[in-house]
Amino acid sequence: MTIHLPDCPLCAAQDENILWQDASCRVIRVADPDYPGYCRLIWKSHVAEMSDLTPAEQLHCFKILMGVEVALRECFQPAKINLASLGNMVPHLHWHLIPRYREDRHFPQPIWGSARPEIQASPAPAVDDARLAVAIRNAIAEQLAG
Repeated sequence: MTIHLPDCPLCAAQDENILWQDASCRVIRVADPDYPGYCRLIWKSHVAEMSDLTPAEQLHCFKILMGVEVALRECFQPAKINLASLGNMVPHLHWHLIPRYREDRHFPQPIWGSARPEIQASPAPAVDDARLAVAIRNAIAEQLAG
């Protein structure tokens, strides 16, 4: 059963750049000029933790997460992908997927930390939404098939 809360900003898509979705979750591109490959996987039903999902849902979510990570690595070739599921501000299950570069504004700290003032621009390659969406779709299809 899908549960949506009217005051939760993640229960329903709101001005999101959706790159991929199915009945359970959606993958959006976050508009962040410092981190152009930044994506978020959002579980559609209002739950707070991965352990709130059934084992089959947990596996599905993990396969989507891995598919997006594979696509981000392919498209952006970062030094590292940061995965974070915090939910402290919005207790709705979602994952942050952030390509990181040794030359980015916060490396090696989390992107929510203090920026290095000497870094002004992202070193990430330019990848448009269409290319990223195709890469995500293909990588998720491989994850779900395996």
